Amino acid sequence: MNILHITSRKVWVEATRSGEYTPQSLVSGGFIHCSTTMQALPVAEKYYEGQKGLLLLVIEPARLTAKLRWEAPSDGVFPPGVPVGDAFPHIYGPLNLDAVIQALDFQLDVNGKYALPPALKSNH
Repeated sequence: MNILHITSRKVWVEATRSGEYTPQSLVSGGFIHCSTTMQALPVAEKYYEGQKGLLLLVIEPARLTAKLRWEAPSDGVFPPGVPVGDAFPHIYGPLNLDAVIQALDFQLDVNGKYALPPALKSNH
Protein backbone atom coordinates (compact mmCIF):
# COMPACT_ATOMS: atom_id res chain seq x y z
CA MET A 1 0.00 0.00 0.00
CA ASN A 2 1.33 3.40 -0.99
CA ILE A 3 1.30 6.27 1.48
CA LEU A 4 0.68 9.98 0.93
CA HIS A 5 2.29 13.22 2.02
CA ILE A 6 0.79 16.69 1.62
CA THR A 7 3.16 19.49 0.64
CA SER A 8 3.18 22.74 -1.29
CA ARG A 9 4.15 22.77 -4.93
CA LYS A 10 6.88 25.33 -4.08
CA VAL A 11 8.52 23.10 -1.45
CA TRP A 12 8.36 20.07 -3.75
CA VAL A 13 9.94 21.95 -6.67
CA GLU A 14 12.77 23.05 -4.35
CA ALA A 15 13.26 19.42 -3.27
CA THR A 16 13.48 18.19 -6.85
CA ARG A 17 16.19 20.78 -7.49
CA SER A 18 18.17 19.88 -4.37
CA GLY A 19 17.70 16.10 -4.80
CA GLU A 20 16.23 15.48 -1.34
CA TYR A 21 13.00 16.30 0.46
CA THR A 22 13.52 17.50 4.04
CA PRO A 23 10.41 19.42 5.12
CA GLN A 24 10.23 21.57 8.24
CA SER A 25 8.37 18.79 10.09
CA LEU A 26 11.44 16.58 9.78
CA VAL A 27 13.64 19.31 11.27
CA SER A 28 11.24 20.27 14.07
CA GLY A 29 9.58 16.94 14.87
CA GLY A 30 12.07 14.33 13.71
CA PHE A 31 9.87 12.75 11.04
CA ILE A 32 7.78 13.43 7.95
CA HIS A 33 4.02 13.20 8.49
CA CYS A 34 2.24 10.94 6.01
CA SER A 35 -1.18 9.36 5.72
CA THR A 36 -3.10 6.62 4.01
CA THR A 37 -5.56 7.43 1.24
CA MET A 38 -8.42 7.17 3.76
CA GLN A 39 -6.68 9.59 6.16
CA ALA A 40 -5.64 12.21 3.59
CA LEU A 41 -8.86 14.24 3.40
CA PRO A 42 -9.40 14.48 7.18
CA VAL A 43 -5.74 15.47 7.65
CA ALA A 44 -6.01 18.11 4.91
CA GLU A 45 -9.17 19.59 6.42
CA LYS A 46 -7.60 19.77 9.90
CA TYR A 47 -4.12 21.08 9.03
CA TYR A 48 -4.36 22.70 5.57
CA GLU A 49 -7.82 24.32 5.57
CA GLY A 50 -8.26 26.57 2.55
CA GLN A 51 -4.64 26.39 1.36
CA LYS A 52 -4.00 26.37 -2.35
CA GLY A 53 -1.04 25.15 -4.39
CA LEU A 54 -0.80 21.79 -2.61
CA LEU A 55 0.37 18.44 -3.91
CA LEU A 56 -0.17 14.91 -2.71
CA LEU A 57 3.03 12.94 -2.97
CA VAL A 58 2.35 9.26 -3.57
CA ILE A 59 5.14 7.30 -1.88
CA GLU A 60 6.04 3.66 -2.38
CA PRO A 61 7.22 2.47 1.07
CA ALA A 62 9.45 -0.28 -0.33
CA ARG A 63 11.60 2.38 -2.00
CA LEU A 64 12.19 4.44 1.17
CA THR A 65 15.75 4.70 2.40
CA ALA A 66 14.62 6.17 5.75
CA LYS A 67 12.76 4.19 8.40
CA LEU A 68 8.95 4.08 8.21
CA ARG A 69 6.94 3.68 11.42
CA TRP A 70 3.18 3.42 11.88
CA GLU A 71 2.16 5.45 14.93
CA ALA A 72 -0.60 7.45 16.60
CA PRO A 73 -0.85 11.12 15.61
CA SER A 74 2.07 13.10 16.98
CA ASP A 75 -0.24 15.46 18.87
CA GLY A 76 -2.35 12.56 20.15
CA VAL A 77 -5.50 13.98 18.53
CA PHE A 78 -7.14 12.09 15.69
CA PRO A 79 -8.57 14.32 12.96
CA PRO A 80 -12.37 14.13 12.63
CA GLY A 81 -13.12 11.30 10.23
CA VAL A 82 -10.11 9.18 11.21
CA PRO A 83 -10.97 6.29 13.54
CA VAL A 84 -9.37 6.52 16.98
CA GLY A 85 -6.54 4.00 17.05
CA ASP A 86 -5.67 4.36 13.36
CA ALA A 87 -1.92 4.43 12.84
CA PHE A 88 -0.28 7.07 10.66
CA PRO A 89 2.85 6.47 8.57
CA HIS A 90 5.83 8.56 9.71
CA ILE A 91 9.12 8.69 7.80
CA TYR A 92 12.13 9.10 10.11
CA GLY A 93 14.62 10.76 7.81
CA PRO A 94 14.75 12.62 4.51
CA LEU A 95 12.45 11.39 1.77
CA ASN A 96 14.46 10.07 -1.15
CA LEU A 97 12.90 11.38 -4.33
CA ASP A 98 12.84 8.02 -6.10
CA ALA A 99 10.34 6.76 -3.50
CA VAL A 100 7.81 9.32 -4.81
CA ILE A 101 5.98 7.68 -7.67
CA GLN A 102 3.50 10.51 -8.32
CA ALA A 103 3.02 14.16 -7.36
CA LEU A 104 -0.67 14.93 -7.80
CA ASP A 105 -2.44 18.28 -7.61
CA PHE A 106 -4.47 18.47 -4.38
CA GLN A 107 -7.16 21.04 -4.93
CA LEU A 108 -10.21 22.47 -3.26
CA ASP A 109 -13.58 21.61 -4.78
CA VAL A 110 -16.38 24.14 -5.46
CA ASN A 111 -17.41 23.93 -1.78
CA GLY A 112 -13.91 24.77 -0.52
CA LYS A 113 -13.20 21.20 0.60
CA TYR A 114 -10.29 19.07 -0.55
CA ALA A 115 -10.99 16.37 -3.08
CA LEU A 116 -8.84 13.36 -3.83
CA PRO A 117 -7.25 13.54 -7.26
CA PRO A 118 -8.97 11.23 -9.79
CA ALA A 119 -5.92 8.93 -9.80
CA LEU A 120 -6.57 8.13 -6.11
CA LYS A 121 -10.37 8.04 -6.00
CA SER A 122 -10.54 4.41 -7.04
CA ASN A 123 -8.45 3.58 -3.94
CA HIS A 124 -10.71 5.50 -1.55
